[in-house]
Amino acid sequence: MKKITLLFAFILVSISSFAQWTIDKGHSKFTFIAEHHGISEVDGYFKKFDGKITASKDDLSDAVFEIIIESASINTDLEMRDGHLKGEDMFNVEKFPTITFKSTSLKKITGNKYTMTGDLTMKGVTKSTTFDVTMNGPAAHPNPSNKKLQLGIKATTTIKRSDFGIGGKLATVMVGDEISIRATGEFQKN
Repeated sequence: MKKITLLFAFILVSISSFAQWTIDKGHSKFTFIAEHHGISEVDGYFKKFDGKITASKDDLSDAVFEIIIESASINTDLEMRDGHLKGEDMFNVEKFPTITFKSTSLKKITGNKYTMTGDLTMKGVTKSTTFDVTMNGPAAHPNPSNKKLQLGIKATTTIKRSDFGIGGKLATVMVGDEISIRATGEFQKN
């Protein structure tokens, strides 16, 4: 009986030592930019997503970021293009309904600048991806009636769509292979 009680106490202490941060969806956005015909850019974003941060240290140096994006929520403000992007040769949203990212490391560079590396999965392909991150906070919420700490993040990187099997037959003269990603978000500590 003592072993079960000790095990239960250990599990409770382990769980309580980790802080959870939840994404504020109204103040977050996941965007991308692709070169079009070699002369301009087209941008888009995903409307539906969720995310959290788990950390045991107050400075978030051991933070793990987890993001889940619904691939069918892609929006480029052109219905025909969005339909094509949802199709089998692009994101294939029926077979691969989510895009995920889970960080494996967060390294401070200087001040509020970091690099974050993690596993990005799109269309069933997982690649280690590194983002340049600006992290503001943790800071007290400016509304005195809200006692939760908040955190602001901006993360940017460039990936190759071909690495993930997106638009494999699409010539790069039509849509560039390099895709810029910009994620901004606010998180609140639970």
